[in-house]
Amino acid sequence: MTMETADTVEDGEVPVETGPLRTCIVTREAHEKAAMIRFVADPEGRIVPDLKGDLPGRGYWVKADAATLAEGLKRQVFAKVSKGKAKAAPDLVERVAALLERQLLDQLGLAKKSGHLVAGFEKVDAALRQGKVALLIEASDGAEDGRGKLARLARSGVLAGSGVEIWAPLPAEALAPAIGRFTAVHLAVKPGGMADRLALTLRRYAGFQPAGATGASQ
Repeated sequence: MTMETADTVEDGEVPVETGPLRTCIVTREAHEKAAMIRFVADPEGRIVPDLKGDLPGRGYWVKADAATLAEGLKRQVFAKVSKGKAKAAPDLVERVAALLERQLLDQLGLAKKSGHLVAGFEKVDAALRQGKVALLIEASDGAEDGRGKLARLARSGVLAGSGVEIWAPLPAEALAPAIGRFTAVHLAVKPGGMADRLALTLRRYAGFQPAGATGASQ
């Protein structure tokens, strides 16, 4: 059985959760799960975000984008697809953004503790030169000079095709406590499962920030 697309899902019908794709209940477009956020109804019928995708119950998938979710709330799509059994709070967009930020910071802390993250200009520079970086994460308020040097190195001919993603999701004062430092301007995450999970969170978080705010590039 394959995932139903927008053409096969009637208004008010919950898309079937099978196959690699999910149908957004707002746009009726099919996307990879990585580009979506799953929601479920709790026992009281309240819609809650399921960022890990492991909560029990019927999943309601929405594109990981603040504008899309806001449109869904305006049109009361959760109530429609659940046939009136579920209701979303008006501040759901803000709640999702806050949860994604918390998830991002928690994952950075785990990456640091597990040895998959290095911090500081010199260490990040060395890791980039060794080709041991999947994610370059910069403080959004970091000095342009240092950020620019590392970004150019990540994009240099030596690393061409390495696929280093460059992000600037939060200011230093938000990043530092997550990794147990007084300051955190330049961070690098080594390739592997930890980097993959962080990249997924960063992409989703970007969808809930003003355009260009997270500074993503490759």
